[in-house]
Amino acid sequence: MTEETKAVLEEEMEKKEDGESPAEETLKNEPETDRQGEPEAGQDGTEAKETETAEAGAAEKDPLAEVQAKAAELTDRVQRQMAEFENFRKRTEKEKAAMFDMGSRNVIEKILPVIDNFERGLGSVPAEAKEDPFVVGMDKVYKQLMKTLEDLGVKAIEAKGQPFNPELHNAVMHIEDDAIDENIVVEEFQKGYTYHDSVVRYSMVKVAN
Repeated sequence: MTEETKAVLEEEMEKKEDGESPAEETLKNEPETDRQGEPEAGQDGTEAKETETAEAGAAEKDPLAEVQAKAAELTDRVQRQMAEFENFRKRTEKEKAAMFDMGSRNVIEKILPVIDNFERGLGSVPAEAKEDPFVVGMDKVYKQLMKTLEDLGVKAIEAKGQPFNPELHNAVMHIEDDAIDENIVVEEFQKGYTYHDSVVRYSMVKVAN
C-alpha cells in the first residue's frame, strides 16, 4: 500500500468517526443561496390549487342561468315582433276600411242622381195613372234600390219641418214667415243622404227666418 493510498484511508476513517458522510459534507459545502432560492413545496402547492380553483369557477358558468337569459332574450324579441305585426295589421285594416269607404262614397254619389230622377219621374205621374203597370213597376224598382242602399248604410236626411242644421243642411233660400218658428226648414229642393253617419250630400233647403 502506497503512502498516498494510506493517507486517503485515514482521512475517510476520520470523517466516519466525526459522523459526517461524504453526501452531508457535500450538502454542507453547497452555497446557501442555492438552497434559499428553492420554493417551499407546501406553499407553492396551496397557491397553485387556489389559482386552479378560481380559474375553474370562472370558466364554469351556471347552465340554468344561461338558458334563462337566452329564453328571456328570445321572448322579448318575439314580443316585439308580435307588437310590430299587430300594429301593421291594425294600420292595414284601417287603410283598407278607408279605401273601401272612399270607393263606396264615390259609387253612392253617382247613384244619387239616378234616385233623384226616379223621384221626379214618379212624382210627376198623374193620380189616375199611378195604377198603370209601367208606373207600378218603376215604383218597385225605386223601392228596391232604396232598400239596397239602406242595407249598405245609406240613409236620407230628414229636412222639412226640422230645425236647420248646418252639418246636414245647405240653406239656399230664406223666407220671412211669422207663422213659422225661426230656423225651421220649410222646403227641401234636393234630398240629402248620409253614409254611416257621414254626409254624402247635403240637403238643399229653404229656411224660415
